[in-house]
Amino acid sequence: MEAIVSILFLGLAYAMILYLISVGLSVTMGLMGFINLAHGVFAMAGGYITVTLMNRCGVSFGVALLVACVGVALLSIVLERCLYARLYGAGELEQVLFTIGLVFMAVAVVRKIWGPLPQPITVPPVLNGQINLGFRSFPTYRTFLIAVGLVLTLALWLGIERTNFGARLRAAVDNRRMAESLGINTGQLFTLSFALGSGLAALGGGLGADILAIDPGYAMEYLVYFLMVVAVGGLGSIRGPFVAALLLGIGDTACKYLVPQLGAFFIYLAMIALLLWRPAGLFGRS
Repeated sequence: MEAIVSILFLGLAYAMILYLISVGLSVTMGLMGFINLAHGVFAMAGGYITVTLMNRCGVSFGVALLVACVGVALLSIVLERCLYARLYGAGELEQVLFTIGLVFMAVAVVRKIWGPLPQPITVPPVLNGQINLGFRSFPTYRTFLIAVGLVLTLALWLGIERTNFGARLRAAVDNRRMAESLGINTGQLFTLSFALGSGLAALGGGLGADILAIDPGYAMEYLVYFLMVVAVGGLGSIRGPFVAALLLGIGDTACKYLVPQLGAFFIYLAMIALLLWRPAGLFGRS
C-alpha cells in the first residue's frame, strides 16, 4: 500500500507537468494542423528563464515563473507571426524539418549561453520539507505542483468551455472554414492560442524544473513524452491530454519504480496498443 500511494502521488505530480506543457501542443496542432515539434523549446525556455532569474538575479520563485510565462508567450507571438504563419499551408515534411531545425538552433544557443550541464533550481524554503495530510506525509513541493496543476487545469477547462474565446476556439477546431464564414478571425485566434499554449509550456517548464531537469537536451529528450500525451489524448481536446497525462505520468512512474531495468518499455507498448485500438486518441475525432 505504501508503494501504491507513493506511485500515485509522484505520478500525479509528474502528470500535472506533462499536461501543462502538452495541452498547448494539442490545441495548436488540432486547430492549426501544424506539426510543431519545437513545442518543447518553449518549456525549456521557461525553465531556463526561471532558474536564471532565481539563481543569478535573486528573484523570487513566483515572480520568476510569471516573467518566464509572459516572456515566452510574447516571444511566441513574434515567432508565430514571423515564421510559423508562413508555413501553415506547407506540407507536413516542411513543417517537421522547420520545427526540428528550430530545436537544434535552440539547443545550440542554450549550450552556448548556459553550458552543457543541467541547471539546478532552488526550491523556496516554504516549499521544502514534508506536509502532513493526516494519513501520511508527502513532499511539500510535489503537493504544491499537484495543487497548482489541478487549479490551472480547471481554469483552462472553464476558459475553453465557458467563455466566448473558448467557443470560437472550439468552433475553429471543429470546422475552420465554417468558423471563418461566420466572421471569426482565425488568424488572430491562431496567434492567441499559440501564445497561450507556449506560455503554459513555459510555466510547466519552470514548475517542473525539479522533476524534468533543465539542460540543453530538454526539448529533444522529452519531446516523445509530449507527443505521446497529444497522440493518446487526441488532437484539439482539453480533457484528452489530461487523461493521457495521468495515464502516462502514473504508468511511467510505476514502471520505473517496480521494474526499473525495463525503463519505459511498458509505456511504449501500452501506447502502441492504445493507438492501434483508437488511432485518433482517446478523445480525438476519427
